[in-house]
Amino acid sequence: MAASPSASALRRAGNEEFRRGQYGPAAALYTRALALLEAAGEAAAEERSVLLANRAACHLKDGACRLCVADCSGALDLVPFGIKPLLRRAAAYEALERYQLAYVDYKTVLQVDCSIQAAHDGVNRMTKALLEKDGVNWRQKLPPIPSVPISAQTRWSIPSAGAPGANAPPATAPQGEPDQTAAGIERARTLKEEGNELVKKGNHKKAVEKYSESLKLSQECATYTNRALCYLTLKQYKEAVQDCTEALRLDPKNVKALYRRAQALKELKDYKSSIADIKSLLKTEPKNTAALRLLQELNRA
Repeated sequence: MAASPSASALRRAGNEEFRRGQYGPAAALYTRALALLEAAGEAAAEERSVLLANRAACHLKDGACRLCVADCSGALDLVPFGIKPLLRRAAAYEALERYQLAYVDYKTVLQVDCSIQAAHDGVNRMTKALLEKDGVNWRQKLPPIPSVPISAQTRWSIPSAGAPGANAPPATAPQGEPDQTAAGIERARTLKEEGNELVKKGNHKKAVEKYSESLKLSQECATYTNRALCYLTLKQYKEAVQDCTEALRLDPKNVKALYRRAQALKELKDYKSSIADIKSLLKTEPKNTAALRLLQELNRA
């Protein structure tokens, strides 16, 4: 059954807020749309699944990984083997260091559509992480990987009449992100360089605007860490943590992201988490003097 216009309008408004980087307001709009569908007594399983997956993307952007997992699981209960909720749940599991579950979700995505590059990259990262964590027999400790039926492998090529293209994966873009066309990537790179120049001039507020525009076009780890540096300078520590978390989702061992998140967490007086980030960094760069100095400060805090 089709969703009511009110719920559809709320979803569209939520999508617009998401594109503007307003993830909290977007999540609130999706929640209102879900409440309308449930209050109206409509089954609308596919529409509800899309709304849950969209809200999960907001949670993921805000670093609320457990909430993201819960919404993705709800979306998958309604419409099994959806690519977007599977990829988002995998990313959340990865951020939570639940690598076995992340691996299973990434592998499941590839059964649905083997062309999804984000899933191939995720499998490669999880394979490396699990090999380091559990040794050569890591596969023996994996939970079972579900077998995807042929019907689920083919359904994603046919957009839903109620939500055109809602579950169809873009050919090149990670799920939940804008399409990364060649022109878009080039424009994103230009905006990032403009942001870098503004940082050199000490104009961090304007630099944030440039990095934000760049990230709407292409999600690069360096752009997130650069914007995080600006947020640190502007004393917007929660935003700095969010950007570093996003960078670490793309590159789990990124030294700049770990260091800057540790700095932000220290300012937020979350010393335990800050120390954990510095220790993770020192596994990669044991002689990083800035990290060693920050660890000394944290141990005295």
